[in-house]
Amino acid sequence: MTDIPVRGPFSLAAAKEFWVGFIPAARSATAEAEPLRLAFPVEGGWRAAGVAVSERPGGVRIESYGPGAGEAAVAQAVRSLSLDVDGSELPAVGDRDPVVAGLLRRWPGLRPVCFASPYEAAAWAILSQRVRITQAAAVKARITARHGTAVEIDGEEMRAFPPPQELVAAAVAEGVQEVKVERLREVADAALGGVLDAAELCALPVEEALARLRTVPGVGPFSAELILIRGAAHPDVFPSVERRLHAEMSHAYELSDPTPDELAALAEKWRPYRSWVALLMRSDRERRTGEIGRRR
Repeated sequence: MTDIPVRGPFSLAAAKEFWVGFIPAARSATAEAEPLRLAFPVEGGWRAAGVAVSERPGGVRIESYGPGAGEAAVAQAVRSLSLDVDGSELPAVGDRDPVVAGLLRRWPGLRPVCFASPYEAAAWAILSQRVRITQAAAVKARITARHGTAVEIDGEEMRAFPPPQELVAAAVAEGVQEVKVERLREVADAALGGVLDAAELCALPVEEALARLRTVPGVGPFSAELILIRGAAHPDVFPSVERRLHAEMSHAYELSDPTPDELAALAEKWRPYRSWVALLMRSDRERRTGEIGRRR
């Protein structure tokens, strides 16, 4: 059991509410009641672990379970909830940008809730290409339920997404298209070879990290940003190819047909939390329009 201090605004209730609508989560998370329970393969050894996350004054308490239980599992859960980042300067971003101030009022304490690892984000990126998100989520749910490792968390059995060395066989068994199976093979190899290491990706300059991710076959510009932002949980990346975000920025800032470069320049005011503000912006869009998409 580990107590983690949280610096800056955070609400576990907001994170849990996000999980409820996070389509790719399948049954790798439960958010109906305290605590928040997550199951995932732990980077490196790829053994399955589960965690139970409870809110405490000034932070959270995390207890880990299963064969992969330990410090690495706790650290991975902390990262996936964006609790490894000092958020104490986020209100200052709102002070200098009224649009952001409104977002912070409407989404109090919501930080990005991310995939457990860049590996799992990359697998989702492949599974969700050229199909409805709900269809991809159903495939991922079957893969997790039938081929993932069971972990008992607080008396509840959950299953973690299969580790890289088992991913291809699981995808074949579930009838995934041949071209996607081959791309998942490349994702698994990249994970086992360290290409998708979260700490290394976040330590690189953003363009270098994105270029590294694009060396994985099947990973294009959109998927690379998804993996870096929602897999490695990088806090300060402006999504340059995210059209729904760009549309919402145009609406929020009352702009007429801005270019991606102009929007990127505008988002400089969001530093060092560009990924975070982008998520809040997309959350606003979904609430306003009923559009499904940010959960990708």
